[in-house]
Amino acid sequence: MTDRRPAAVIILAAGEGKRMHSSTPKVLHAVAGRSLIGHVLEAASAVDPVHVVVVVGHGRDRVLAHVEEIAPWADTVVQEEQRGTGHAVRIAMSALVSEHALPSGPVIVLSGDTPLLTGDTVEALVEAHHSSGAAATLLSAVLADPSGYGRVVRDAHGSVAAIVEHRDADEATRLIDEINAGMYVFDSEDLLPALERIGTNNDQGEEYLTDVIGILRAQSQPVAALLVPDSHEILGVNDRVQLAEAAALMRDRINDRWMRAGVSMLDPSSTWIDVDVDLEADVTLLPQTSLLGPTSVGSMARIGPGTTLTSCEVGEGAVVIHTWANLAVIGPRASVGPFSYLRPGARIGEEAKVGAFVEMKNAELGDGAKVPHLSYVGDAEIGAGANIGAATIFVNYDGQEKHRAVVGRHARVGSDTMIVAPVTIGDGAYTAAGSVVTEDVPPGAMAVGRARQRNIPGWVERKRPGTASAQAAAEHESAPTETTQESKETP
Repeated sequence: MTDRRPAAVIILAAGEGKRMHSSTPKVLHAVAGRSLIGHVLEAASAVDPVHVVVVVGHGRDRVLAHVEEIAPWADTVVQEEQRGTGHAVRIAMSALVSEHALPSGPVIVLSGDTPLLTGDTVEALVEAHHSSGAAATLLSAVLADPSGYGRVVRDAHGSVAAIVEHRDADEATRLIDEINAGMYVFDSEDLLPALERIGTNNDQGEEYLTDVIGILRAQSQPVAALLVPDSHEILGVNDRVQLAEAAALMRDRINDRWMRAGVSMLDPSSTWIDVDVDLEADVTLLPQTSLLGPTSVGSMARIGPGTTLTSCEVGEGAVVIHTWANLAVIGPRASVGPFSYLRPGARIGEEAKVGAFVEMKNAELGDGAKVPHLSYVGDAEIGAGANIGAATIFVNYDGQEKHRAVVGRHARVGSDTMIVAPVTIGDGAYTAAGSVVTEDVPPGAMAVGRARQRNIPGWVERKRPGTASAQAAAEHESAPTETTQESKETP
């Protein structure tokens, strides 16, 4: 009896993708934060195959490295010359036989450029294959415009009689709207000998996997087809237009799932969420928001508008507005933005605030602390409850090394302060506005690091004669004061 567990999944990923006009191999282009081949590998894993074999060719070194990174359990085989889908499957089967002997059970063939394919559909395809008892089962779809696709011709019993390529089809066959998706399940015992019989007598001079269907039918072997409910799943990516279409379809699929799970989106069409993002119920996403990489957002948080978070962690109840953040942690009920930039290593404490035009890098802002305006905070630790005045700069780089500064709990840093690291401002300490702090400030002390003001009378009149400033100063000096006016009126 044939084992119900798939013996292997073969993923065809050797194509060059000339129409992409890209130095990046086609299957490495990304949709929703995952490569095209990564999406297909994810779908294949749903059926728990004994073996997964990825056939690579164009850009092999990069594709091999990528597959090793994301799916080290998968085997790879190189198709030195791209001589057709049948040839690709034949060398994959040869590798399986030489390394593991003839696999027993179903062999699934998938395309490496179909990112919208789901694991549920792969499972349904395998189940349909078992239920039908067919030697091969193909995945099909109904398209409003099937032009260019091979048509699935069924017999009176609903079995697949043939697959006819568009260029070879007569007018009656071209009216068929069911097309071959190019994904199959075969019984391994039937697949191997059929592959050996494939010829190259076609206008491309290639070995077509579709010829296996004709060979099996000629041997009176049954061939079945599973019609996929959502035809978008079988769409391949061959150029940048199709890549954008696949990305938009994936965006809608992801957003629909999250909204049904309790996430609010004001404008789903402008909200982009990668596949590895994790959201809790009652999160609100405002327009023009992108959540990328393994970002997580806690319940009741509000993100956006105009915000991009990459590989970030956002606590419950936090508010993040018009912010760009990468590898940052934003604590519960913290407030960030508008127009903030959080670089890797930024950690914002509970109920802390990062305000307008603030940049933070490799810095920790304690619980309840605030950096409200126009500041750069790099390589720093700011204690709980501290307040950093507007236009404060943490001077962390001396031209060769980065240094760290520490601001204590409930300290108050005056506006326009330069904190020259390494330096420590103690708990409860103050700095005067406009200071340059180069030495440690003891707890509770006031640091004043600025020169005493000196006024030079008449400088404008001497150095800038004839200017509007000089005229204004002269008019002010000649205008009578209120006291002088009163003295004139006194009898």
